[in-house]
Amino acid sequence: MVQGRKGRGRRIAVLGVFGAALWLGVGGLFPAPAAQAAAGGCAGRLAKTLPFATGEVRVYKSRTRACAVTVARGPGERRQMTVSIQPRGGVPVRDSGRFTRYAGPVMVGAISRCVYVKGDVGGGSADSGWILC
Repeated sequence: MVQGRKGRGRRIAVLGVFGAALWLGVGGLFPAPAAQAAAGGCAGRLAKTLPFATGEVRVYKSRTRACAVTVARGPGERRQMTVSIQPRGGVPVRDSGRFTRYAGPVMVGAISRCVYVKGDVGGGSADSGWILC
């Protein structure tokens, strides 16, 4: 009976080490929180920037998702901002309100799908047309 417990303890220890290694390995697949903060919460690589007079729309693409953020050129006072992203054949996802720095992030599944992105800050706006096809 005592030997059974020792064997069980070893199995738990091995599984613990394996679990820790797996956790660290998977952690390398996802961007660090600092990278997400710089992107306004979007994961992936910067795929497109759409500048306009009062800000810009940044579009990010990961393997499975597309993400968009509208960023004000001069952050500070609250003003109306909007960002939306629509996968081809799908419905748009939108964030709108009075913000100081950015609107979004908004994300959609975009495996092999084009997306249409729009954003505005105050009076300025930009839209992408169908991109990331």
